[in-house]
Amino acid sequence: MQNMKTSTQQHKLEEQSQSLISNYLAGDKRALEELIQLHQPFIYNVAWKYTNDQNEAQDLAQEVLIKIITKLSTYNRKSAFRTWVYRIVVNQFLQTKRRPMEDRWASFEDFANELNTIPSPDLSPEEEMEKELRTKTARYRCMSGMLMCLTREQRLLYILGDVFGIDHKIGAEIFNLSKDNYRKKLSRTRKEFHAFMNQQCGLVKLKNPCRCSKKAKAMEAAGKMATNAKLFDPKYSATIAKYVEEVADEAADIVDKKYIDFFQKHPTKEDFTKDIIIKEIVKDKELHKFFK
Repeated sequence: MQNMKTSTQQHKLEEQSQSLISNYLAGDKRALEELIQLHQPFIYNVAWKYTNDQNEAQDLAQEVLIKIITKLSTYNRKSAFRTWVYRIVVNQFLQTKRRPMEDRWASFEDFANELNTIPSPDLSPEEEMEKELRTKTARYRCMSGMLMCLTREQRLLYILGDVFGIDHKIGAEIFNLSKDNYRKKLSRTRKEFHAFMNQQCGLVKLKNPCRCSKKAKAMEAAGKMATNAKLFDPKYSATIAKYVEEVADEAADIVDKKYIDFFQKHPTKEDFTKDIIIKEIVKDKELHKFFK
């Protein structure tokens, strides 16, 4: 039932996109604005997980949206519009300048060493319940940090292929790989990533050293973490699971589902109150020369 619902949602999104493209090409300038608004949340949220920084994500999403706008005339409709957008996302993300968070840890070992230097004070049951918000913030920060230990290609493979759950056939197409090679690369990335979690993360095994609640208490006491309420206000209340598409090969990967679920519960930004993209890009007369 869930796969049918997701498939219907994706079909509806594609129909909306194709209709807006046709309207724009027929002279309706507002259709371009609506098209960008339709795809902006997905692009931003992939960028957020890729950069581990909301401001960097906004800059990167803006770069992608400029590319989409200026290259729209080259879209030949031989593939779904979202697939075409995926290709631009992948190419832009791989070619963009390196972001600060990408160089913070050289490896999973470095990341683990930093985690293990943070004290793990005992918590009473009352503290565990009272500080649930603090624990969630620490958990999301930690898991986002794990992603930064992957190479750029690995990070994109994991974020798009597993966390956002794109179909493997589409994944192979946007990474310009055979489906078999795509699956092998994703599988190697997954094994490396999940092996680290299996050894370190208390979410996976209770006997593992890293406990989110304990680390959160120590970080807050040391002034190294302020609970980021924005992660949990209405603008950030949805989760990645909303974007997850039907995955044809899910049965083959079910053993890794418990790890992926942790990341699919990460918050996403839903409400874009700033009109930076719409006002400064879509209506930029200099960019309109590319539309022709």
